[in-house]
Amino acid sequence: MDRANSVDRTRAPREDTVDVLYVDPDTDSTVREWFGDSGPFRVTHAADAATALAHVTDGSTDCVVSEQDLPDGSGLSLLRSIRRRAPSLPFVLFTDDGSETVASEAIDADVTGYLRRTPLEEQLPALVTTVTEAVCRPDEQSAILDRMTDAFFALDVEWRFTYLNERAREIVCDAADVDRSIEGLVGTRIWDLLPEVVGTEFYDQYTEAMDEQRVTTFEAEYEPLGTWFEVRAYPSLDGLSVYFQDVTDRKHRIERLQERERILKEMYRVVSEKTLSFEEQVDRLLSIGQSVLGTDYGALSSRAGDEYVFEVVRDPTGDTQPGDRVSLDETNCERAIVTEETLVLEDIARDAPELAERAGYTDDGIACYLGTPVVVEGEVYGTFCFYDREPRAEPFSDWEIALVELLGNWVSYEQERRRHQNEIARERNRLEEFASVVSHDLRNPLSVALGRIDVARETGDEEHFDAIERSLQRMDTLIEDILSVARDGRTVAEPTAVDVGTVAEDAWAVVESDEATLRVDVDDRFLGDATRLQQLLENLFRNAVQHAGREVVITVGPLDEGTGFYVADDGPGIPEDERDDVFQSAYTTTDEGTGFGLKIVSEIAEAHGGSVTVTDSDDGGARFEIRDLTVA
Repeated sequence: MDRANSVDRTRAPREDTVDVLYVDPDTDSTVREWFGDSGPFRVTHAADAATALAHVTDGSTDCVVSEQDLPDGSGLSLLRSIRRRAPSLPFVLFTDDGSETVASEAIDADVTGYLRRTPLEEQLPALVTTVTEAVCRPDEQSAILDRMTDAFFALDVEWRFTYLNERAREIVCDAADVDRSIEGLVGTRIWDLLPEVVGTEFYDQYTEAMDEQRVTTFEAEYEPLGTWFEVRAYPSLDGLSVYFQDVTDRKHRIERLQERERILKEMYRVVSEKTLSFEEQVDRLLSIGQSVLGTDYGALSSRAGDEYVFEVVRDPTGDTQPGDRVSLDETNCERAIVTEETLVLEDIARDAPELAERAGYTDDGIACYLGTPVVVEGEVYGTFCFYDREPRAEPFSDWEIALVELLGNWVSYEQERRRHQNEIARERNRLEEFASVVSHDLRNPLSVALGRIDVARETGDEEHFDAIERSLQRMDTLIEDILSVARDGRTVAEPTAVDVGTVAEDAWAVVESDEATLRVDVDDRFLGDATRLQQLLENLFRNAVQHAGREVVITVGPLDEGTGFYVADDGPGIPEDERDDVFQSAYTTTDEGTGFGLKIVSEIAEAHGGSVTVTDSDDGGARFEIRDLTVA
């Protein structure tokens, strides 16, 4: 060997940095980055053997790590060349392009280490360990191993500890319930120190790795500690090197994510089940929410003026039932409605003492609350909420709050969708009604007019022209009523305060009723459209005149509960078995009526969020009640 050109190296690295020469034609930086993250390594990359030899010759390399297949030769030929120049320089062959022959030749050429690259992530720790042991003194090895992984220990073939870093010492001592130094653990058999590990997955995996000389990677729980570990075990003829880290938090995060996925799938099954009614779907969603939050109570409620109405409720005591009403200002939900924000209270007495003065707390004992407003078409409909009679020990998590908001958003969406569906159905029915009127009701007066025209042409009698005029007038009235229903059968877009008494007087002024009498005994004001409410009253007045006689007395008065008004007459009334039919299109009992007057009344009431019913008046006549209007 040419000693003049040789560069011999000791096992002690220069300064405090290990200079690694990594020889690989591939420019991927994974191996270099791993060294950089694992300790005081400085990596130089060489793409071929010639460049590698130049680096070795200048004496700046502590260890060479080389691929077997190089552009200008092989890793083995590079090893032989380096041995002629630096007989003691550590050299690790790290390659997939090898065989038993290559390994044998590498050993003959005095290779320091021979490792397979695949799988790369599993082999990189072993590579770093091999380089560390080849280059550094024992105290330096400990420092690097302490930095490169959470925990590391090495065992000999008798299963005795030969090395532990500090993190591994802490975990092993905790598991064995002892307090020993690293030196006190070295030489101890792992199965003697931790007999409860025998028969577990740790034992099975370690022994299999040693028996088969195969790298193993696994995750397992050490039950005495309640801790999950991710383990990588690297066997050799001298024993076993084990890298492990505590992944309990990660495992629990995964379990939480899996549980959340299960909950979301269950929610999806509920909302996509077409055979369930809306109330049944809400009930099941409330059940899911109760299970997640750990509360006994849940409810979907709506606001009705100053009252709060339970629509769907889950109450294990049965004290609260669907349809029950309470004063809004006595509930926690009132704050969620006013602020239009989710209300989160783990302990009402502590977090919102002013709410502890309300009946929900003092009478019902509600101690914790989580509720979100349900907004339908821009307006707060009510709340979707959960509550309990015991304060929560832990705060509601972000996931729990997000889940309730998600459930509330679905209720909002579903309410809007159902409203739109109902509106479409009403529009479809309206079109069908129009088609029926056009094909039947308009055809009758048109046929009369055409027949009279032929007779008038033959006789010239003016009587026929009068009949033609009456037929055309009836057609005009029918068309106006049809257009009224078609144009105005929607909600009131911009309601204002309307005085019912004033509108009633205005409506009376345009009704042909010289001999009839109107009595107005109402001064209530409601939110609505004055023009359309006047049209509603005009139709009710005309209906009374047509059916009760021209001397009828009509009264407009308030409903006892203050949510609407009535129009009553002293005529013969409407038979009970016909009351469900009077609001249908084309229903009439007189030759002059079109059948659309009361249909228009019903449409206008619905457009104001109300409804209309008919019953007996105090004088035995008909009484129409317009209910559920919004008080101005």
